[in-house]
Amino acid sequence: MTARWAAGADLVVVGTGVAGLSAALRARELGLRTLVVTKGAANDGNTRWAQGGVAVVLPSEDAARDSADSVAAHAADTVTAGAGLCDEAAVEEIIAGGPAAITALRGLGARFDAAEDGRLARTREGGHTAFRVIHAGGDATGAEVERALLASARDGAIPMLEHHVAVDTARTASGAVVGLLLLDHNGIPGVVHAPAVLLATGGSGQLYQATTNPDVATADGLSVALRAGATAADVEFVQFHPTVLYTGAGARGRCPLVTEAVRGEGAILLDATGARVMAGVHPLEDLAPRDVVSAAITARMTQAPGGVDDHVYLDATRLSTVDFKRRFPTVYAACAEVGVDPLVDPIPVAPAAHFHCGGVVSTVDGRTGVTGLYAAGEVARTGLHGANRLASNSLLEGLVVGARAADAVAADLAAGLLATPCTAPGPAIPVAPIADRDTLQRVMSRYAAIGRDAEGLAVVGSVLDVSTVDRPLDSRQAVEDAALTLAARAVIASAARRTESRGCQVRTDFPERDEQWRHSLVVRLNPSGQPVLAAPLELRGAA
Repeated sequence: MTARWAAGADLVVVGTGVAGLSAALRARELGLRTLVVTKGAANDGNTRWAQGGVAVVLPSEDAARDSADSVAAHAADTVTAGAGLCDEAAVEEIIAGGPAAITALRGLGARFDAAEDGRLARTREGGHTAFRVIHAGGDATGAEVERALLASARDGAIPMLEHHVAVDTARTASGAVVGLLLLDHNGIPGVVHAPAVLLATGGSGQLYQATTNPDVATADGLSVALRAGATAADVEFVQFHPTVLYTGAGARGRCPLVTEAVRGEGAILLDATGARVMAGVHPLEDLAPRDVVSAAITARMTQAPGGVDDHVYLDATRLSTVDFKRRFPTVYAACAEVGVDPLVDPIPVAPAAHFHCGGVVSTVDGRTGVTGLYAAGEVARTGLHGANRLASNSLLEGLVVGARAADAVAADLAAGLLATPCTAPGPAIPVAPIADRDTLQRVMSRYAAIGRDAEGLAVVGSVLDVSTVDRPLDSRQAVEDAALTLAARAVIASAARRTESRGCQVRTDFPERDEQWRHSLVVRLNPSGQPVLAAPLELRGAA
């Protein structure tokens, strides 16, 4: 039986990625009694798979280089990539918090790559107008960030419950969150009581057959938050990374990423005939924002002579000034596994599901609309990303918002705004609709990926309606499959309502952007537990 922390924790953090660990470490500094919960091992999250780096402007260091870059320019690039749906005030706050977050991370022992002058090495990625992305281990930035945070958490003796999946929140009669219902690795339920729960569970890449995400990315946090009464927004915007290593027809699960930094160093995209994919498509060509590049690749594959191609090529053989094996060791190793030598062969690539730009509606301090419930990282919709995420902003967001969420919990506790946890038994195991995962992934990949239309979205809805079965969430698989089912329904409801193409939402039946849709769509659960659209969310301009 999972231990019941009747009077133990001030804060339960769900997730051990960059946002969750940043929150836990900051909570420890503030003297909060904190428990970290993760459904896998502590290092099983998505953070370690991040290759490219962290987008950040460090004014003191960059000024010494006479750099023309600035925090304001970084914010402007973020807003441009977000295709009109960023909350500009949130963008400014999060981007401005980057320098302090990186300084704190380096203080924990994180080691970033250095340039010849001894300062941090920089690269450029899609959508950026400057070389502002710092990296570690060449293309292993996420692994280094996770290593530093996890080592600090363990050194600080922050308690962790590994292999415990979050099922539902415990709530008061008025709806305030006061704890969390968990299942251990044997499916035995238990409750942890705390006045604050922070969801930092990552995204929902497993909605699709091929993704850059590990198998733990099953939208669990989104599902828990919606059942607790929170709202979600921008969930129709699922970013597909344009350059994922093509490993053969019918690839499933997590596929190796080919970091955008390869194009930042000069690699270009070619189709099967050797023609450039991005020439004339966008002023930044191969370094256009990810939504633009992914859509262009998909269009080029569809237009291939003699039928539909299932991949294009990334030509890095021209990088004569870059030691590919040293700069991109992770990419090189993944290519070698499928018999490709990037030094002499173009790399076969295709788009795959990567990042959920929307999520649980929260402030830049992690507060949701539910007392006691907070969210940070990919599970949250702070307004930073809008309709499309700017490359390498995700680690930055996790670092900044994770720490700010801990500050918010401490402030809310001190102000007496949170409910007092009780020692009564927690919620019963809920029952929820569950679709067959293979069926769900196939129809989402076919009809709700890049290129959607009303007919296809209706097909997804019909398939889910006829294939779901109500089952108790009494195992990890049941919890994950129920979360994916709920997330899929939320995505298609929002995608069907938004009758335009914007950012990651590409509607083949409505191919143009329509400014009447320049607002975020909000999803909540109705009394029967089905996702429905609520009033649109207004965006804030820059201060």
